[in-house]
Amino acid sequence: MKYLVVVQGTQADYEGMRGKATPHAPVWSEDDVKAMYAYMGAINAELAETGELVDAQGLAEPARIRLVTRGAQGRTVVVDDPYDVAEVLPAGYWVLDCASLERVTEIAERVIHCPAPDGVPDLPVVIRPIMDGIDDVRATPER
Repeated sequence: MKYLVVVQGTQADYEGMRGKATPHAPVWSEDDVKAMYAYMGAINAELAETGELVDAQGLAEPARIRLVTRGAQGRTVVVDDPYDVAEVLPAGYWVLDCASLERVTEIAERVIHCPAPDGVPDLPVVIRPIMDGIDDVRATPER
């Protein structure tokens, strides 16, 4: 079954990785950033080798988000940078093809142990099964 695995972050986290401390996130050193990329790269390489990796991407910082919604009388409303610096949003994702929910949970458990400087908030990794048609809409949730 395919799963979407989402790591989360805040604008403050991106600022910290650029060397700017905020009340919500510490400064990351260049070595901290390199360690994080090496750790995630090793997970990606393993998943590619096992054939479980379908796709993986980091997402641009929340300050670059644009929301497009329908406003009054159906008019389009466009808002740039709509989120607070501390609001938790997706920071990156994997699409994985794993044999079981247990296997994808093992992978998420590795992801939460990614190296980071002291003071970085522990944010959950989100696992969502990817639906494969109308039968999935009607299926009993996997637990």
